[in-house]
Amino acid sequence: MTRQFDVSRLREHHLYDGLEEGPCVGEDLLLPGPAGNIEVLTSCPPVIADNFAVAVICHPHPLYGGSMANKVVHTLSTTFDDMNMPVLRFNFRGVGRSEGEFDQGNGEAEDLSAVIRWMRERHPSAPLWVAGFSFGAYVAMRAQPTINAQRLLLVAPPVSLFDFEHLAPVTVPWMVIQGDRDEIVDSHAVVNWVKQQPRRPLFRLMADADHFFHGRTGRLRRAVEVGWNRLPR
Repeated sequence: MTRQFDVSRLREHHLYDGLEEGPCVGEDLLLPGPAGNIEVLTSCPPVIADNFAVAVICHPHPLYGGSMANKVVHTLSTTFDDMNMPVLRFNFRGVGRSEGEFDQGNGEAEDLSAVIRWMRERHPSAPLWVAGFSFGAYVAMRAQPTINAQRLLLVAPPVSLFDFEHLAPVTVPWMVIQGDRDEIVDSHAVVNWVKQQPRRPLFRLMADADHFFHGRTGRLRRAVEVGWNRLPR
């Protein structure tokens, strides 16, 4: 069950602010998905590490400017690139060249599953890491019982805007990063939600970061780098 999404604060704060950076492109692909083609970009890390994992990243809300070019998604992608692993990001249905229409997280979870199936066919023995920002964190959390990721990263999960209460608990090592000055997602709600999880994530509350991590993407990168190394293997 998904709550009606409250867009008033997104509109007030100008949604996604047009500061998105160009992607580091390895391949630009259209993959078949449940609602039509899904637009995909793979990364081009300088080298591929031995015993590498692969990362798949989900972008923020499709109806309010969210896409795989978003600057937070870009930051997560380049962070994983620098860990020398393949990274895949994609546009949810109805965004960019991806076909279909917005589906409140239901169909978007199916889109995520479709690109993961493709990635697993390409790298069948590689561990899977899944990350999501804002709405993308909700989709990643929603899909995690069936996609069998080995690690999960949620950035600004919108627990005050979507129904996280009825989602299956996470059973793998995971990390949550939240800005304490988030003007879209209630940071106190995220803190309380984290405390209620049967398996606690590694949690980083960035005291001076807003929802979009304006001026804080470097700190976001470092938080992921440090935290990821602290997660159980």
